[in-house]
Amino acid sequence: MEEAQENQLNIQIQETKQTSLEFHGDGNINSNKTSSKLKQRKRWFHLAIFSILVLCGQLTATLLGRLYYEKGGKSKYMAALVQCAGFPILLPLLCVTSRKNPMTDTNLSMKLSLAALYIIFGTFLALICLLYAVGLKNLPASTFSLICASQLGINAFSSYFLNSQKLTPYILNSILLLTTSSILLVLQSDSTGPSTEGKYVLGFICTLSGAAGYALQLSLAQRAYGKVLKRQTIKEILNVIFYESLVTTCTLLVGLFVSGEWKTLKAEMHEFQLGKKSYVMILYCECAGYSNISGRGFPREDDRD
Repeated sequence: MEEAQENQLNIQIQETKQTSLEFHGDGNINSNKTSSKLKQRKRWFHLAIFSILVLCGQLTATLLGRLYYEKGGKSKYMAALVQCAGFPILLPLLCVTSRKNPMTDTNLSMKLSLAALYIIFGTFLALICLLYAVGLKNLPASTFSLICASQLGINAFSSYFLNSQKLTPYILNSILLLTTSSILLVLQSDSTGPSTEGKYVLGFICTLSGAAGYALQLSLAQRAYGKVLKRQTIKEILNVIFYESLVTTCTLLVGLFVSGEWKTLKAEMHEFQLGKKSYVMILYCECAGYSNISGRGFPREDDRD
């Protein structure tokens, strides 16, 4: 009788322990699901904010760039320079992040590798900015923007081969639509527009080459910096943007003086149809617009899927 009671008591104790373990296990699962949902919502919120900034910056910069040419602007180096000269706006953010995360790694080889990457990608970006400036000079703003959108498709393929990025049906559908639109545009040049047929083709080639080059640079930069940088923090990303833009600006300034276009800037400003103040404000606002779309980030491992 006593043995039966002891067995029954042991069974009750085991059932209680099992119930407790199941309860805590369900609680942990629910907690993990809640945390995952919060991270997902935060990620989509950040993507929405960044997308809005890119769209607003692209729209503003393209329209002002077209206005610059239509009202008397002629310097392609000046039009290219405003695409990258807004990098000093990052200085306050760099100061804040440097205080929070002081640099502890003094590895000389890593610094030399980063300097080499800054120079290579910054110089290549200067060429891309120049191609965009020539393209915008010879194309309407709407055509220029649509051709620039082909960068998304090129970036998808380059990321697939260089960074193992997945190609979803939505991406493939977007690539098809953008490619078809670009082909139709080059076959349907408008002789009554701001450009002749020859300039239209030149603008199309330069814009498409710039879009392809920028897409390729994004994929190569992610791969190269991912190997050099141990941590892909906001501080490291800001450093990449800042120093690359610094190299790009210096390269375009050298081109501006070597080409001799700097000699005509004063006359260009005086002859600008909207006046001197409007000339300066258009270039300043165009520079501010491009500063919204010059950012390049390197996603974490858990953000790539």
